[in-house]
Amino acid sequence: QVQLVESGGGLVQPGGSLRLSCAASGGIFSIIVMGWYRQAPGKERELVATITSGGVANYGDSVKGRFTISRDNAKNTVYLQMNSQMTEDTAVYYCRAHQYWGQGTQVTVSS
Repeated sequence: QVQLVESGGGLVQPGGSLRLSCAASGGIFSIIVMGWYRQAPGKERELVATITSGGVANYGDSVKGRFTISRDNAKNTVYLQMNSQMTEDTAVYYCRAHQYWGQGTQVTVSS
């Protein structure tokens, strides 16, 4: 079975940084697009960032200039570097590849 496993979530202070990782495994090949989405309590899931196999990135407006998405195609892994974090970034972050989703990892930004 295809699995997407996220890691790197946790508690960070405002202005701090976290780096999320997501590794895909289980017979998934030629992943054109991988991405990160997030969902805060009481809100709908929203796009954070996506990246193509060619390295073309797209970001949600709320994270532009602060977050950076990257990927290692050989490892089927996507990363999300989150800098200058704000309390509004608090959410469960989900990895996506094709029709598959990870279980999510909690990111909490708080003093």
